[in-house]
Amino acid sequence: MVFLTRFLSVTEGSDIGICYGLNGDNLPSAADVINLYKSCQVQNIRLYQPYPEVLEALRGSGFFVAMGSRNEDIPNFAADQSAANDWVNTNIVPYKDDVDFKWITIGNEVIPGPLSSSVPGAMNNIINVIASVGLEIMVTTVISGTALARDLSRLIYIPSTILAQHDAPVMINVYPYFAYASDPTHISAEFALFTSTTPVVIDAGLDYYNLFDAMVNAHNSALENINFGSVSIAIAETGWPTVGNDHYTSIANDQTNNRNLLNHVMQSGTSKRPGYIMPVFFLEMFNEDLKQSQVEQNFGFYYPIMNPVYPFW
Repeated sequence: MVFLTRFLSVTEGSDIGICYGLNGDNLPSAADVINLYKSCQVQNIRLYQPYPEVLEALRGSGFFVAMGSRNEDIPNFAADQSAANDWVNTNIVPYKDDVDFKWITIGNEVIPGPLSSSVPGAMNNIINVIASVGLEIMVTTVISGTALARDLSRLIYIPSTILAQHDAPVMINVYPYFAYASDPTHISAEFALFTSTTPVVIDAGLDYYNLFDAMVNAHNSALENINFGSVSIAIAETGWPTVGNDHYTSIANDQTNNRNLLNHVMQSGTSKRPGYIMPVFFLEMFNEDLKQSQVEQNFGFYYPIMNPVYPFW
């Protein structure tokens, strides 16, 4: 579906979005949240799984939606075309005339891992049913930004052939915060927060002024190494927590990271792909009190009462 109007904003022309998680017991109604998204003037929303109340609130909103499936559903999708059909016919088709689905993400950080081998088959079966109902939606998966460090060889499980055939990006969760907080001896705050004024890393003749670009380019290089350099990258999650690790988390650091990151990704790509403006989803709309750790609970732009953690959008 093509919407006739889009939001006019500081992000106009860029694929900027905010993740909408529901791991909280005190979150606003879906209708109120979608209105809050409109006030932020971003174009994209990422959902981690289908929520009927959210999909109803999205009808006619004009947002582009990245719709996730649950990780535990991946083996069923891969093994049984009818399971993929049922998921699409339940969660996509009833809303297709009023909700603009741009991406379907099959798996969140399951590569590498025991579900890796099921991802290509699951994606293929979802693509089959999407085509059968006459929709054009990019089908992809989301991998961790640290997947390469854990096991470079597992990158082969990324369904690169499917992505290349259908001109879909691989989505990556990229968190300079976690890399910096785990190794502050070798990673400076300036490099992590986009405030470095001199190149910190030189790799194959490329200068790096920030850790974000270095992390993204590691995946670009890995894709090139398996002869899939044509597959583009989108950022499924990125952000900085405000609370939970006193030496590194603060509202000031969060605001600095998000503001500099937004300015950076709206203006240019990475040093390996300078002309490619990546779709980027910021984590996240709200602080979510049911997440596992205090750090994870405090990535939100807003408190559940819908007051901003700090002025941003």
